[in-house]
Amino acid sequence: MASNMVNTLLEKLHLTSKEGYAPAQEPNEEELKALRQKYEKANQEHVFAFYDDLDTEGKAALFEQLSGFDPDRISILADKALHPPKESDQPPSINPLPESATASLLESNNEEKEKWYKEGLSLIAQNKVAVVLMAGGQGTRLGSSDPKGCFDIGLPSHKSLFQVQAERIWKVQQLAKQHASSSTVPVVPWYVMTSGPTRGPTERFFQEHNYFGLDKENVVVFEQGVLPCISNEGKVLMESKSKVAVAPDGNGGIYQALVLSEARSDMRKRGIEHVHAYCVDNCLVKVADPVFVGFSAARDADIGTKVVRKRAANEPVGLIVEKNGKPDVVEYSEIDQEMAEAKDTGDRLKFRAANIVTHYYNFRFLEAIEEWGNKLPHHVAKKKIPYMDTETGQTVKPDKPNGIKLEQFVFDVFQFIDMDKFVCFEVDRKEEFSPLKNARGSAEDNADTSKADMMEQGTRWLQAAGATVVSESTATGVEISPLISYGGEGLGYLKGREIKAPAVIEKSPQE
Repeated sequence: MASNMVNTLLEKLHLTSKEGYAPAQEPNEEELKALRQKYEKANQEHVFAFYDDLDTEGKAALFEQLSGFDPDRISILADKALHPPKESDQPPSINPLPESATASLLESNNEEKEKWYKEGLSLIAQNKVAVVLMAGGQGTRLGSSDPKGCFDIGLPSHKSLFQVQAERIWKVQQLAKQHASSSTVPVVPWYVMTSGPTRGPTERFFQEHNYFGLDKENVVVFEQGVLPCISNEGKVLMESKSKVAVAPDGNGGIYQALVLSEARSDMRKRGIEHVHAYCVDNCLVKVADPVFVGFSAARDADIGTKVVRKRAANEPVGLIVEKNGKPDVVEYSEIDQEMAEAKDTGDRLKFRAANIVTHYYNFRFLEAIEEWGNKLPHHVAKKKIPYMDTETGQTVKPDKPNGIKLEQFVFDVFQFIDMDKFVCFEVDRKEEFSPLKNARGSAEDNADTSKADMMEQGTRWLQAAGATVVSESTATGVEISPLISYGGEGLGYLKGREIKAPAVIEKSPQE
């Protein structure tokens, strides 16, 4: 039975080969009885309502899915979500982060920046840095059914977000090689976390594009977990007679997924000590950023997070703060107008550290996931969830919210570490943050704004290198391939040149 359970887990995580695939088999009487008892004990026995009506394949599928959940834990989570404990009458203590936990690229001198940059490159050169990409989202709101990472924001090169990010990894590996005067190129392994709907398309996209020049052995695709959808009465909802209705467990599911997929084990085998995690929809993200990694490592932090400065007091963004003595993220709605508008002695907003979901982890902290992983809170989203009526067997499409989806947030882990093991790193928004959230034509954060931000960045880099950029039409900006420059370096050969925009610089003079 142990071997069956291992095989089942591997198949659920898509870690088995097609060649060795065996047809699903329904459980024996003893296995079925044991699982039924677990669900009966948790008052969720209705999930077996139509089990006896199913064929062998249906029975095997339902048994496999139900075996992957802990019904007691699900019932406890559902009860907490539907009947949350009374909040303390004492409001939380919310303050800006202490200066000891912060640094700002906007206010640091060149000597400090260079020190962090070199430290980061040295760690990359020693093969100690890995990257985790959170890429579970689909492009539905962008008008696409593909994974978000496949999206073309309209650059002259028509590169996808995945390609831009892969090329940044390639380039930073080259920079680290040069920095260390090494004869070999170091490896920054790329762990790509997908969801059920995006895994297959993501893997095919990478294969079709030959992993964008990276070694496929160093691109590890894995899948975040799911949690059952829960009715307003606390019952697990069924999608069909042989399938539980599920939803992804949020980007906070990254921690359990790293363990279950064995991605963490792979990091351990490679000797990884520092991990950079980020979201796929930021076209300006500095993947495996040597400055951020070097800064966080120099501080011996367990967790580091990048932030950008709030543009205005009323900008609706999550903020990195000190809450009840611990690092935390609070939503805009959690602070009052007076706090939102408060200024410090430098006439800056006191609460200005806007979360951009770009984090650093010391690997030793990820080694302790088993100690804190189950303590992460679950957040509730009330939804209209189609379900199968377990009395009639009919599918019901509700016209009002009939249940909840539970998810975790990646930053919920902040509250479990001490402030002296946490660092917050402020970066320049125009250089590092341009999220893709909405369809073209919306007011902000769409493909057009992402493209414009990348093209404007290229123009700034060229001007800093001594080139002149001119435009004879309304179309402006220059796309600079990450294969040429990671962060504006290496463009001196264009000094004195005139570049007609819009343009794309794809090759160096050596090519």
